[in-house]
Amino acid sequence: MLVEFDTGQVICTDVDKGRVHDFKLLKHSRLPCVPSQLCLADKGYQGKGFRHRSACLPTKKPRNQSLPEEEKQHNRALARLRVRVEHVIRRFKIFRLFSGRYRNRRQRFGLRLNLIAGLLNYELAHPA
Repeated sequence: MLVEFDTGQVICTDVDKGRVHDFKLLKHSRLPCVPSQLCLADKGYQGKGFRHRSACLPTKKPRNQSLPEEEKQHNRALARLRVRVEHVIRRFKIFRLFSGRYRNRRQRFGLRLNLIAGLLNYELAHPA
């Protein structure tokens, strides 16, 4: 799921059959990555830094060592920016789409995901 940073609107979604890691889904989706765009991702996208020049990823702590203070500050600053995306995921969980096991027809999961994304985008564009 791609989310626009300023408005919080969902730009695009992609689904696959079964359990698939987000990074693998991103590689197979072939979304165009514009180098001028800043890409905020979590630690699951560690390999994305090699493919996207402006990817901003948190640094992992080395084994049996502590993380330097400047790296900790970088991770905290990145988390403050990424919280907007986590709020969008929370809005999907309100619809019980991501909060538990999906027990309906698999073919319609992508359709329902896009419909809910459209509803949430409409709600953001037309506040009450």
